[in-house]
Amino acid sequence: MPDKNTTHAESIKEILGLDRDAVGVKFLKDLDQPGLWKDYDNTKKMRYCQALMLAGEGNKIILGSENIACAAAGAAFGLMPLHPRLASGEGHFNTGVFGSAESAALMMRNMPRLEQGAYSYVALAPLSEMELVPDVIVVEADTEIIMWLSLAAIYHTGERLQLSTSIVQATCVDATVIPFKNGKPNGSFGCTGCREATDLGTVEALIGFPGRELSVVVKNLKLLSEKVIPKNRKKSIFNKFIKPE
Repeated sequence: MPDKNTTHAESIKEILGLDRDAVGVKFLKDLDQPGLWKDYDNTKKMRYCQALMLAGEGNKIILGSENIACAAAGAAFGLMPLHPRLASGEGHFNTGVFGSAESAALMMRNMPRLEQGAYSYVALAPLSEMELVPDVIVVEADTEIIMWLSLAAIYHTGERLQLSTSIVQATCVDATVIPFKNGKPNGSFGCTGCREATDLGTVEALIGFPGRELSVVVKNLKLLSEKVIPKNRKKSIFNKFIKPE
């Protein structure tokens, strides 16, 4: 296990006060190192958003075409072809998520996905316990925590984050596929699927950022924690406003 994963995970949790663990996500072509995956559950069928929830609670999960329970996520990761009912828009229209099959079909045509067959499995674990350098780190938390992680990502660049979402496939596409493909952080408000299928709270959101940016994000979080984060959380300006001296 890379020591940096553990150290960085502990820093993120301590600085921001996370209730869940940050989750490391790794795309795998095969499982050619059996001993590496002995602690991972690859038998229970579940959605990717549910695997993310369980990994945030300390579990290790591997999903492949045999046990991923969400066809949309399976297609997003290139584990299986996109189901015709999803591609046509019929699926999202019939469940009331979109106002017409045409609008849902357009949304699905524009959905970022990984190439079919490029990977066979997705491994998820608490960042502190992931044995490899993750491709993506995903954090589900209160929106204020997502704000600090977003700021840490651009602390030295000053660039504007171009967040991409269709309010569908928030965990698999918004927080995982997009950061993996684009090499940039991406946030999400969540989606109807993950909010119904997991314990994601009404005031929580999520962000994913590339694993190679982990050291930078943590370094910048530490700098922010020296002055900005504690001062901001004290709400001194607000308190002076409501209770002027």
